[in-house]
Amino acid sequence: MSIVLVINSGSSSLKYQLVDTASGEAVASGLVERIGLEGGRARHRHEGPENDSLATTWDAAFDVADHFAAFEVMLEGFAAHGPSLERYAPVAVGHRVVQGGARFFEPTIVTPLVKINIDELSTLAPLHNPANLAGIEAAQRAFPEVPHVAVFDTAFHQTMPAAAYSYAIDREVAAKHRIRRYGFHGTSHRYVSRAAAAFVGRPVQELAQIVLHLGNGASACAVAGGESVDTSMGMTPLEGLVMGTRSGDLDPAILLHLQRRAGFDADALDDLLNRRSGILGLGGHADMRDLVAAAESGDEKATLALEVYAHRLKAYIGAYLAQLGGVDVISFTAGVGENSAPVRAAALAGLERLGIELDPERNAEHSGETRVISSDASAVTVLVVPTNEELEIARQTLEAVSA
Repeated sequence: MSIVLVINSGSSSLKYQLVDTASGEAVASGLVERIGLEGGRARHRHEGPENDSLATTWDAAFDVADHFAAFEVMLEGFAAHGPSLERYAPVAVGHRVVQGGARFFEPTIVTPLVKINIDELSTLAPLHNPANLAGIEAAQRAFPEVPHVAVFDTAFHQTMPAAAYSYAIDREVAAKHRIRRYGFHGTSHRYVSRAAAAFVGRPVQELAQIVLHLGNGASACAVAGGESVDTSMGMTPLEGLVMGTRSGDLDPAILLHLQRRAGFDADALDDLLNRRSGILGLGGHADMRDLVAAAESGDEKATLALEVYAHRLKAYIGAYLAQLGGVDVISFTAGVGENSAPVRAAALAGLERLGIELDPERNAEHSGETRVISSDASAVTVLVVPTNEELEIARQTLEAVSA
């Protein structure tokens, strides 16, 4: 009774994991990509039978017309390469849904009304919610006998106080157009804050934490007693930290200036800020590994991009230290956070007077495990915590259907 199928449905892709929540392991995983496009492809990986370390990987080309066809391809992968979905029958299907607005603050069993709400919230996440809903519809056809649960990226941040989620604009305009800060990466922030508490051996309710989810998209979160009290992303994932291609925070008058003086319309501004900014716009590389390598070779643009990235990170760490009144644990997670020692070092450089001191040797180590990278003298414990959003979705799904 512990197997959950986790679905992350994008506009042209379908990622999935069959998760054993009892062991925390993925029994199988896969990706169907280029849905609705030419050159569709599927990859399926079965971790192998019990006590057998050999895994089976299937990689094949398919024409995938839509998400319903993508599920047929996924089921073919399970049937041909295992494991058997009769032996490992999922008790529920958990779906990542990006935007839950102010309506959803916990994992929610999917009903017709829930689907209507997800659709209505597409105005706040036009690139994500329609695709998430398409995945739900297709999954319900493929697995009609089990409950389906929506797990919202925004739900963890519904505990933020009004002072943290409100924008200082005309309140009637804000209310009419649902303008407020929602936050994202909530599933990761929830998982990491609990994993960090377990690692240091203290109840999450006792801890003040800062979680830094640094991937191509990046966000910081202040967690007090296991609840989000502030986060860097806002109404959309554009606000906050510098990211791979997103600008993060900037003076809103810049948009007016570009509109009036440079002729930028809404689509051009969207493209500039979401796809041509961040470390790509500053340093010419969207991948942090390439940016660090360029900076180490003497590229001045890349060096500046790294400095801006770290400067913004440090500003949010300082802000959340103040909001929390002190911090017990800082955790780095996601692709950049888990793997880039230079970024971690730059983000925390000079914070010794605040009780934050890295150990250079520990920080330089590469490992896929949760680990301490602060010095023994550091008052604040600094960790690297690999995130596992699929496991968190599976656990929340199981909680919802067991309630």
